Amino acid sequence: MALHLPEPSEPPVQLLVSVSKRYFKKAVDRNRLKRQIREAYRLQKQVVPACNTQGGTWLIGVLYIGKEKNPFNTISKKLNSGLERLLTK
Repeated sequence: MALHLPEPSEPPVQLLVSVSKRYFKKAVDRNRLKRQIREAYRLQKQVVPACNTQGGTWLIGVLYIGKEKNPFNTISKKLNSGLERLLTK
């Protein structure tokens, strides 16, 4: 019996999320912000591969440079505006 698995293709988008240790000393706070950013991206990620017509992998980095913790709604709106700016170029 033979089993054939297709070769794994490269993902269309890879996301890097970074939160500054300078402003958020506790790992709990940094991890919460990173989870919120990833969740905001997950809810909006369907528009990114649709714009990737050339193929290949897009590498997107998200750096949280704020000095205070923002609510999820604010993070989601800012990430959405950033993705829109990225996709219009």
